[in-house]
Amino acid sequence: MPPNDSITDVAGIRVGHWTNRRAATGCTVVLCPPGTVGGVDVRGAAPGTRETDLLRPENTIQEVHAILLSGGSAFGLAAATGVMEELAERGIGLSVGDHTIPIVPAAILFDLGIGRPAHPDADAGRRAVRRARSGAIELGSVGVGTGATIAKSAGREHALKGGLGTASELLDSGVIVAALVALNSVGGVRDPRTGEQLAAPRGKRREFQDLDKLVRATPAPAPTPGENTTLAVVATNANLTKTQAARLATVAHDGFGSAIWPVHTRADGDVIFSLATGAVEVSAAELTGIEAYATRAVERAIVSAVRSAQSLADTPSVEEWRGRRKRGSLHR
Repeated sequence: MPPNDSITDVAGIRVGHWTNRRAATGCTVVLCPPGTVGGVDVRGAAPGTRETDLLRPENTIQEVHAILLSGGSAFGLAAATGVMEELAERGIGLSVGDHTIPIVPAAILFDLGIGRPAHPDADAGRRAVRRARSGAIELGSVGVGTGATIAKSAGREHALKGGLGTASELLDSGVIVAALVALNSVGGVRDPRTGEQLAAPRGKRREFQDLDKLVRATPAPAPTPGENTTLAVVATNANLTKTQAARLATVAHDGFGSAIWPVHTRADGDVIFSLATGAVEVSAAELTGIEAYATRAVERAIVSAVRSAQSLADTPSVEEWRGRRKRGSLHR
């Protein structure tokens, strides 16, 4: 794996957060180097997005300047306006006559159920851009992951803290494929590599409830549509076409499927964006490997999100609830 095991291992990718811990909400921006091609695949039945149609392979726009992931439900899409304004002031965007128009697709997750009533706005988006950095980035209950919660199959009162995670993979060809995941699922989480159940609804004596039994129950608990959603950005330094980038986003959803269960439900708004910076030329034969390791990066970023999360707004993290970490300990 590359040095930081992070999406920022893809050269030119920078990540910035705006966090409001009192309100348990925030947003995260992923800034792209010039010439980056984007794709998207929306799988959840309750999504909240902006500018995703631009990323369809048949449409005109070819370059993406940033991706915004935000809390605040649909209100949080307002943060994308601030991202656009900040980038335009820097001369970053699509030139249309005398105008500069940054291309900033966005997606939101629902975090209005915890913390104080608030949501990211245009100023939050501006601040996230100003704080963007390369190298190691802060993870867990930060940015878009601030108010994220998971394992809600038995109701929110049994939920655990979700958050932001990242991971990267280095192929023999020099291609890097990496993922940033904001984990806010109704489902529980397991580590696909070990089979360990990492998160499920809280039970007694710091033990998980039987998730399989909960899902099989008649009637099963019914989460409210729109109150969940896992978001991800998959980035690579490979030179991909817009069609290939879209396919990368599609295949990367396998990482959601292998680590989160149940997933892509009517109560989730799951979205994966893909970014290809074009620094490394690849052949058609290499695409399978890139797609396969994108899936692995997503899986590992989900595990990272669980292990990096911190307790917040009366919702404990897995690590703290099970006594593996002291409350309030630091994370990267």
